[in-house]
Amino acid sequence: MISRIKQWYSSLSVQVKASFWFLMCSFLQRGVALITTPIFTRLLSTDEYGSFNVFNSWMSIVSIIVTLNLFGGVYQRGLVKFEFERKVFISSIQGLTFVLCFGWTIVYICSSSFWNDLFSLTTVQMFAMLILIWTNVVFNLWAGEQRVEYKYRTLVIVTLLFAIFQPLISIFFIIHSDDKVTARILGLVIAQLVGFSWMFIIHIIKGKKLFSKKFWKHALLFNIPLLPHYLSQTILNSSDRIMIERMVDKSSAGIYSLAYALAQIMILFNVALADVLTPWIYTKIRDNKIKDISRIAYATLMIVAGVNIILIAFAPEAVRLFAPKEYYDAIWCIPPIAMSVYFLFCYDLFAKFEFYYEKTKLIAAATFVGAAINIVTNFIFIKLFGYIAAAYTTLFCYILYALFHFFAMKYVCKKHLDGECPYNSKVLLLVTLSFLGIGFLYLITYSNNIMRYVLTGVFLIVVLVFYKSIFGTIKEILSIRKVSKK
Repeated sequence: MISRIKQWYSSLSVQVKASFWFLMCSFLQRGVALITTPIFTRLLSTDEYGSFNVFNSWMSIVSIIVTLNLFGGVYQRGLVKFEFERKVFISSIQGLTFVLCFGWTIVYICSSSFWNDLFSLTTVQMFAMLILIWTNVVFNLWAGEQRVEYKYRTLVIVTLLFAIFQPLISIFFIIHSDDKVTARILGLVIAQLVGFSWMFIIHIIKGKKLFSKKFWKHALLFNIPLLPHYLSQTILNSSDRIMIERMVDKSSAGIYSLAYALAQIMILFNVALADVLTPWIYTKIRDNKIKDISRIAYATLMIVAGVNIILIAFAPEAVRLFAPKEYYDAIWCIPPIAMSVYFLFCYDLFAKFEFYYEKTKLIAAATFVGAAINIVTNFIFIKLFGYIAAAYTTLFCYILYALFHFFAMKYVCKKHLDGECPYNSKVLLLVTLSFLGIGFLYLITYSNNIMRYVLTGVFLIVVLVFYKSIFGTIKEILSIRKVSKK
């Protein structure tokens, strides 16, 4: 059996192998927080766990302002567009990011008390945040290069070592500290400085340029118009935990954060699939082969829906496994948050067309409106119904968000692709309504385990009946890198 598996693996192309290992790396990289959650929820009180997650929420927002999200769309696009100048492009983006981080550090030093009061953080925590923002970008730039060049072995080794090292040092710091929140943060700082700083040096040595007028101008002109989009998207993802802390208490923010932590496995699944699909979809748009996209897109949507249903089905068991009883109310937040993850993936499928044709105003407008509605509805419904309401306002906003980008995609297709749209509205609606119906049905069964287990049994039978189609689809998705490479 083992020899057959080895033989099958050896027969795979480097693109398929890379796709598989990049998927594994995404799970390792973004799954560290989830894997270690049972430890940290027991080392930290609900107040402390809430404070740490609010720190992360602030960091995700501040990171967009500080770095302009340069490791995002413009970088992935540039790695392909500037293939023959790739090393210089990478080193110059590293240089631009370093200058931005250093500049904002000076701004913070000049008015530290103002920023400390604004974020309710200490000076040590603020400096730690700025360092983490820089090291995160350094890693993402390096990882992006590894993916586009199919260098999966190095990425796997680095990701695995970091996945082991980071939680160990954080646990050590927490155990030997009275200020456990700061200890948790400093554990991250040390792990990332040791684990990622060398990547910056390697890129500078290879590219030999910190400054390139051509690439700095390209990156800034592309990303600055998208800043409202990236910032609004991050606010849409993070504002609920901050508002719960301010409007309710830190403990409620901690319980809500646990539900989000469990949903992270689904979010990273989205990201991993997007990493595989993005270059392939861009290639199909470039070659005007729009009809090829729908079959893979429908299949991935159903896979994302199915994976999120699994989380919803076993939410009570997951909460018991990952945290003590003080966190148990998190189960009521998991279904709507998991459903939000599905609509986040829908958005990504639709927005690819807007990104390809550089419709930055459309992208920014949609995200800004979504974030604004999320803040307003959070403010209203958290006051009326408590912190669990934030999960439902998030779901509502992501539905609107996906719908806006769907219609924006249709507009782009009409203008640039002679009206040819890759997706059938009826198919999308059928998959989406089925997913929502099953999700809310599971929510009703949380008070009756027998009903929940029977429903899960039916779901598993359906999977077993169609397992050949499911695994065939997964294999096809993994192989699309080979197609796009050609």
